[in-house]
Amino acid sequence: MPRVDLNCDLGEGAGQDAELMPLITSANIACGAHAGDDTTMRATMALALRHGIAIGAHPGFADRANFGRRELALPISEIHAMVFRQISTLQAIARALGARLSHVKPHGALYNLAARNADAARAIAAAVHDADPQLQLIALAGSQLLVAGAAAGLVTMSEVFADRTYQSNGSLTPRDRPNALISQPAVAVAQVLRLVREGKVSATDGTEVTLRADTVCLHGDGRDAVALARHVSAALLAAGIELKSPAD
Repeated sequence: MPRVDLNCDLGEGAGQDAELMPLITSANIACGAHAGDDTTMRATMALALRHGIAIGAHPGFADRANFGRRELALPISEIHAMVFRQISTLQAIARALGARLSHVKPHGALYNLAARNADAARAIAAAVHDADPQLQLIALAGSQLLVAGAAAGLVTMSEVFADRTYQSNGSLTPRDRPNALISQPAVAVAQVLRLVREGKVSATDGTEVTLRADTVCLHGDGRDAVALARHVSAALLAAGIELKSPAD
């Protein structure tokens, strides 16, 4: 049976975590930089544990005013330290709750930087390995971060998106452009099913792009996140595709 992970960025203050958690298989929890604090990390992790959801760290740039979606010019050494620090913070909370992290997925501008910049990608992969070499690394399909993660000896997961459109080079359409976001459930379902079944997606210019889909992302802060999650998870199951986390 085909299988795929359905992940969601949570603990970011959107107020939808309790509704989203039963619909997904992996939770990427904000680590207090772009969003969240010790209280939200603990609460989100406890919610994930109640639902048997894989728990991952979601480190990002410390820029709350822009929700971590503005790229900061940091030395490579600071990118490593920043990511390691955020993972370590979530690991400490996990230990207190008797849990263990399964994966790491960078957030926002950090994620996009690591997709195209090999030096940043290597710094993030090294930070993940230094925190725990058993952690899996989630990265944009076709990105430099997948290459760096594999080179660091990490298990990597190639990520595609249910609620974002693509450019012809396989990158996500920038959020400030028209049609960057997908809000209609039918459109999201069609894109996800094709990505999982065929490994293909149509870019905004009509180009056919080939992408590996190990895990599908839904953004937990989206206005339509719950509706999209319900439709996408139901459609995958109806198509005979098993939903399984990287921890399974």
